[in-house]
Amino acid sequence: MLHRQRLAAVAAGILLTAGVGATLPASASTQSRAPQQAPATALVVNARWGGHSTFDRLVIDVRGTMPPVSVKPVKELRYDGSGKKVPLAGKYFLEIKLSPAAAHNEAGKSVYKGPRLLKIYLPKLKGIALTGDFEGVVTFGAAFHTKPVYKSYKLHSPERLVLDIKHTPPAGCSAR
Repeated sequence: MLHRQRLAAVAAGILLTAGVGATLPASASTQSRAPQQAPATALVVNARWGGHSTFDRLVIDVRGTMPPVSVKPVKELRYDGSGKKVPLAGKYFLEIKLSPAAAHNEAGKSVYKGPRLLKIYLPKLKGIALTGDFEGVVTFGAAFHTKPVYKSYKLHSPERLVLDIKHTPPAGCSAR
């Protein structure tokens, strides 16, 4: 008899617990267990560059999932929205667009920590500018004195876009 009473008490406890769990909103029951999710829109947080023996490299860092990217030559660089010309010296320019993406958070505060307009002294890459963060599109411009030969690709963990611009090594340097 004591065994049946214990079994009934355990069964009642299980049913009571199940009933309480069913009355909680789904968000309340999973909120503490859910892993931190990446932002719905990719956030562009930095741009950096470096010189190598046979190429210059531009890297754009992204938080969240890497969005589709386009890299194309343009005749000149202009700021999105205003249409004003970007004051970077150069004869050739590349426009780099990430979309959907943003360089600001939901509150409108900038999350981008890289350069907004900067002259660079590398063999090929002569300047970079953040030219737009508007309506889900983040745009950069890169300036060159000679026509760039480049390749772009995405790397993961952390997410980033890499743009390599080919050049010949300086005299006396051997490229490996």
